[in-house]
Amino acid sequence: MSEFIVHGVPGSPFARSVLATLEEKGAPYRVAPVVPGTLKTPEYLAKHPFGRVPVLDHGDFSLYETQAILRYLDRILPEPKLTPSDPRRAARMDQVMNINDWYLFQGVGSVIIFHRVVGPRLMGLQPNEEAIKEAMPKAITVFAELARLLGDQRYLAGDDVSLADLLVAPGVEFFASIPEWSVLGAPHANLVAWLGRIQARSSMKATTWERVAELARAA
Repeated sequence: MSEFIVHGVPGSPFARSVLATLEEKGAPYRVAPVVPGTLKTPEYLAKHPFGRVPVLDHGDFSLYETQAILRYLDRILPEPKLTPSDPRRAARMDQVMNINDWYLFQGVGSVIIFHRVVGPRLMGLQPNEEAIKEAMPKAITVFAELARLLGDQRYLAGDDVSLADLLVAPGVEFFASIPEWSVLGAPHANLVAWLGRIQARSSMKATTWERVAELARAA
């Protein structure tokens, strides 16, 4: 099978979900580092016309949009299966994945994590406390809903890990490192336990920001 090449920025939760999925599948891959300031260059826009990461190259096939990439990998690398066979559990997986993209990231992670983590760490910026404050009501709703959907299950779509867990966990892990976690995640014991469970997986340990940065430097 052709080599998998993942174009991504070290630290990107979306790129990490692709790498973690490849790790779960035991598939070899290579990280092609993308410098944040180059996302709008003609060369990169030829790969992703919307200037985002990640992009997956697999032989002569190129694919962007994280959910599409994850489902592609689960189809062509069938073991271990990361989509539930039960239609309702599969639908729940799809629902949670969309919650991640539309609500956890948009207006929540894109604001709070940017101002708490990305801006200070990569750009030397000071957090905009007012922007964080404005994003908190939506963030509280998102985390409460994730906890409700998780319930007493081990993972977000049942008792086995799925694509939903691998997509959501990288973003939630950022939240666990900032002061707002005490309001957003810590009150939900089941969500805290889930995060610990997913962080303990070898796929997550192999794809930390630091580890991906090492892979990028070696590329």
